[in-house]
Formats: sequence, C-alpha cells, structure tokens
Amino acid sequence: MEREHNEINIRVATVEDAQQILQIYAPYIEKTAITFEYEVPALEEFRGRIQHTLKKYPYLVAEEAGEILGYAYTGPFKERAAYDWAVETTIYVKEDKKQRGIGKLLYQALEEISKAQNILNMNACIAYPENEDEHLTKNSVQFHEHLGYQMVGTFHQCGYKFETWYHMVWMEKFIGEHQVPSAEVIPFADMEDMNWRTGKI
Repeated sequence: MEREHNEINIRVATVEDAQQILQIYAPYIEKTAITFEYEVPALEEFRGRIQHTLKKYPYLVAEEAGEILGYAYTGPFKERAAYDWAVETTIYVKEDKKQRGIGKLLYQALEEISKAQNILNMNACIAYPENEDEHLTKNSVQFHEHLGYQMVGTFHQCGYKFETWYHMVWMEKFIGEHQVPSAEVIPFADMEDMNWRTGKI
C-alpha cells in the first residue's frame, strides 16, 4: 500500500536512509533545544537506532523525488510490560520543508500503524520554554494540540542546553478503547502481511 499526498510518499525507513535522516536531525541537535541531545551521533550508531526501532515499532520517512523531507517513529513509553499499549512519538521535518503538512502526514501514518498494532496511547515528550527564545518555541505543543493531543503534565527546568533551563511537557492522545482484556500488542517486525515493513504505505 502506498500513500501519496501531491508528490510526497510516506514509507518505512531503511538503514540506507540513515544518512539523509541524520542530516535532518543534526541541525536540531546543533541549533535548537527541541532535542536535548548534545552531540550528533555517528552514522553507524544512527543506523543501529533505526534497526532497533523497527524490531517493534514503525519508523517512517516522508519522501519526495528521492529526497527525505521528514521522519517519525514510535518507541516504548516505558520498558515494563504493563506499558506495552503506550508509545512515545518522535518527529522531525527538514528545516526548509516545514509548513507543508509533512508532519501531519507522518503522524497520521504512525497512528494507523499503531492502531493495527493494538497500541492505545500515543505520548509525546516535548521540550518547552518558559519564554520562547532562538533555540526553542512553543510550536511543537501547538502542532500536537492541532492533531488532538492533550497536555498531561510539566516537568519544570529539567533540561539544560545552551546555558538555559527548559521545561519538558508530556502530551497524550488515545487512539483506541481501553478494554479488558486488552488485545496483545503486535510488534512491527511481525506485520509483513500488511506490507509495512518492505514497501510504501
């Protein structure tokens, strides 16, 4: 299954995409507090991150004419089994490709796959400034609000970057009903029959 929006395709990432994805991520590390990571990871390490994620969770890219414009993936909210039905989301869009709806397309695809996995809670951990500055605005919270996420909590002055203390907030969105018993979560690596591991979505 292939999903297109104008010329933008959403597909599953591969380790061969790591270089382009890392080029998108690096400026966020070096110039913003959107991520609290300090150092740009080595390419081999980044490839390993993609491989590790795909064992259980989707890792998607938005592509146009062979160029990756953004990427998004989910990961464990917490490692204990009781949290299996909740995931943490991550998304980054190329600096010069924003305001094109790419983030929304990626999140819609993540939600579709997560529902098929029997995931119920989508959780976003977001750096948040006391006052907006050159390194961090409140745009990410606004983006998530637009997609139906709700604020659930704030951790105050818990992230330090660029000689500034930043807050961290959690937002969440329910994408399924919390029933008892709950359906078992299906690892993404076991979903070949849905053509999500090897093809486009």
